Amino acid sequence: MLQQPSAVATEEDNAIARPEYPRPQFVRDRWLNLNGDWEFAFDDASIGEREGWQRREAAAFDRTIAVPFCYQSELSGIGDAAFHDTVWYRRSFVLPADYAGHRILLHFGAVDYECRVWVNGQLVATHEGGHTPFRADITDALRDGENVVAVKAVDYSKDVTLPRGKQFWEEKSAGIFYTRTTGIWQTVWLEPVAPTHLERVRLTPDIDRNQVKLQAFIGGFAPGADVSLRATVTFAGELVSEDTFRVTRETETRVIGVHDFNDHGLGRWWSPEKPNLYDLRLTLLVDGREADRVDSYFGMRKISVEDGVVLLNNRPYVMRLVLDQGYFPTGLLTAPSDEALKRDVELTKEMGFNGARKHQKIEDPRYLYWADRLGLLVWGEMANAYHFSEKYVGRVTREWLDAVERDYNHPCIVAWVPINESWGVTNILVDEQQQQHALAMYHMTKSLDPTRPVISNDGWELVKTDLVTIHDYEWRREVLADRYSSVEKALSARPGNRWILVPGYPYEGQPLLLTEFGGISFQKGDWEGWGYSGAKDEADYEERLANVVDPVNAAPLLQGFCYTQLTDVEQEINGLLTYDRQPKIPLENIRRIVQGR
Repeated sequence: MLQQPSAVATEEDNAIARPEYPRPQFVRDRWLNLNGDWEFAFDDASIGEREGWQRREAAAFDRTIAVPFCYQSELSGIGDAAFHDTVWYRRSFVLPADYAGHRILLHFGAVDYECRVWVNGQLVATHEGGHTPFRADITDALRDGENVVAVKAVDYSKDVTLPRGKQFWEEKSAGIFYTRTTGIWQTVWLEPVAPTHLERVRLTPDIDRNQVKLQAFIGGFAPGADVSLRATVTFAGELVSEDTFRVTRETETRVIGVHDFNDHGLGRWWSPEKPNLYDLRLTLLVDGREADRVDSYFGMRKISVEDGVVLLNNRPYVMRLVLDQGYFPTGLLTAPSDEALKRDVELTKEMGFNGARKHQKIEDPRYLYWADRLGLLVWGEMANAYHFSEKYVGRVTREWLDAVERDYNHPCIVAWVPINESWGVTNILVDEQQQQHALAMYHMTKSLDPTRPVISNDGWELVKTDLVTIHDYEWRREVLADRYSSVEKALSARPGNRWILVPGYPYEGQPLLLTEFGGISFQKGDWEGWGYSGAKDEADYEERLANVVDPVNAAPLLQGFCYTQLTDVEQEINGLLTYDRQPKIPLENIRRIVQGR
């Protein structure tokens, strides 16, 4: 299994928040973590750039923040939930001596929502999109000795056309909406690369042909240069394949055979039950010498639909998912530690689920790494806006493109959800423009990734879609049993008083899944809140849980489900776990119900 490297720290970095390598599918062994204490300032009057806060001598920074935690979170050291839509960050760094002669890349995992970045007063990057990564080549802005990076982040707290997920547009959380995230909320780091280097890699497994397609994207490629790429594939330390080939263009493609037994319990296909991973080392050679080396991994896995049935690795597979908001009490959207992300995956599996639908959040790549490694299906979902406009269309489209590109290689990702419950397209039932937007998101996603199913509008009011997914918070056992006894009843029931399919988009035999249900509230401790139905004690909670899960498990027409939800979140107390991840009833009892035993 691929080992994650340690950060190279300067002397002043005695304690680094979130010190693990942030990009686990594209690992270089040299990098400098810039997490930790940064100077910080609110800019409520939006005067910072005009007054030169981006310059190293600016004195406006009056407090300290712990990056990568947003200022609204406890772990940031600030914990202020008030509106401050423009914020500034600044810190200094000194490059290690062995970085000399390299191009230096500055990476941001995610900054919500817009940002501008300066190094030594020189603008090096601008970015829009609160959940996706970006980078800048800062080589030409660097100086000998100490360098200073400054970041201006601008959020739009009340703009409901902004792709924002569950972040509320009012100061205090309420209903299904939670505390906002403004500014840096994923790791910031530096890494040295050669002038000619690997930019990214795209890996497409094909279990039917027992091969994986490799697409390598080369930065700084010069036509006619002597460049080659060596791809080394191993499994559990055993060499599977090695090939060195000439690079003749910026994007080079090769097909690699893995030639393994892959069925009848003997193989190395990836699944939640057997999360087998192949390690991949890519070595870029320029004039015969190593210029770049990246470690990655992939899983041989196929997700498909045949005759109305969901298949994993060409076998029928029932998806038992849990809705996971990805919020944490002290860090909000940012997990307090890598171990916390790993533990969420472990708890999900211990409760009998084989997957999670990450709800209204493009999740931290470290979560996806643990889902890959430990074996958990994940539905990748966009953080939606709430109202439609042409500006919204541009925003959400650009960010979704980046999200699909970032997460394409993860074997755990088995479905894409660009829109949920008509958020951002509230009039989709009758508005053709909004229907066309949902169709465009569906077809664009399919054009980027033809290997995974795409759900055009999860929950209801679906247009063209690969899976028909329904949200239904009915709590009576007998009603659920009757409603999902036939396709006709399921499609005509209209839970939430919503059409399942937009008129003009008939049912075409797609698999049916119940992708939100349950939501049983149960107060465990002093934390008060709400849910879709309430339990008075542990015994009542367990009975109510069985009353909603049992008929869903028993419905032969359903190809899977997603129970709401993994944890309590702020004012919602409808989790199987409390907000601090304590089970409300024994995990083995939940597992027995979830798996229908």
